[in-house]
Amino acid sequence: MIARRAFGVIGLGALTLSLAACDGPQSALSPGGRDADVLASLFWIMLIGAVAIWLLINGLFFFLTRIRPRAMPRRAAEALIIGGGIVFPTIVVAGLLTYGLSIMPDQRAVGKGTRIEVVGEQWWWRVHYWPEGADEPIVAANEIRLPAGTRSEITLKAARVIHSFWIPGLGGKTDMIPGRVNRMSLEPTETGTYRGQCAEFCGDSHALMALNAVVLRPESFDAWLGRIARPAGPPETELARKGAAVFLSEGCGACHAIRGTAAAGRLGPDLTHLASRTSLAAGILDMTPEALAAWITDPDAIKPGARMPGYDHLAQAEMTALVAYLEGLE
Repeated sequence: MIARRAFGVIGLGALTLSLAACDGPQSALSPGGRDADVLASLFWIMLIGAVAIWLLINGLFFFLTRIRPRAMPRRAAEALIIGGGIVFPTIVVAGLLTYGLSIMPDQRAVGKGTRIEVVGEQWWWRVHYWPEGADEPIVAANEIRLPAGTRSEITLKAARVIHSFWIPGLGGKTDMIPGRVNRMSLEPTETGTYRGQCAEFCGDSHALMALNAVVLRPESFDAWLGRIARPAGPPETELARKGAAVFLSEGCGACHAIRGTAAAGRLGPDLTHLASRTSLAAGILDMTPEALAAWITDPDAIKPGARMPGYDHLAQAEMTALVAYLEGLE
């Protein structure tokens, strides 16, 4: 009996500690948006309902087998089984289901302002921003930025295989299916950076397909969108100019686009404002010179199955110049 009680206390303590740790940029229980807040409330309500059912069933079992073990009349036993094992759980589950279904329409509300289109690639995110009335999108990659206090419309596509778009701190997940356009909307309420993740197995580097969602004040979002709509500025230093020449001579522009230059590739991510992003390689690396050099040298070592070839043949001076050029793409 003592060992059983000790095991129960340890289990309760472990549960408490695990829930206390449910915080951070990729936690569904640390909401930074209206949708995530509703889903977190749903989790706690459903947890309370589950605990209520568990306590009733196990409480009755413990009471009848340990505290008051005795024979029961058939009618009383049947009433106990039907009431405690069928009626009560059915009422609780029906109530939880009704509540869960009632919040679904709000999760599908229509967004306003700039629409964001996200395409799941292997294993990165192609991002297009469509301001109201725009004929052409503003192209970015591997992170999204959202205005706080506004519900933004997000359309989701997949290029080759199924993905799933999920930013736990801002809302629920939605699948991305080749040949189909799905949609969702998010309404962030708190500024900050939230980590997202592909939530559907999509190949070798599925676990390495992340992204950051940066929530800005509306005026900051508008200013940022205006900046990334512009083409890349010319290299400002001699080293960066040498790096631009390396970029073009090595054929990087066949896969990557840098608006304002001869690089117009569409196979890989758009690099026009690469250095302004919060991460590299779809949320895997910090945006640092060392990370850029490591990624360019051997991307497959960092993200298995990446379709980008390695450039380990570059001389140190060429790599330094190339990194300097890319660092200037803000």
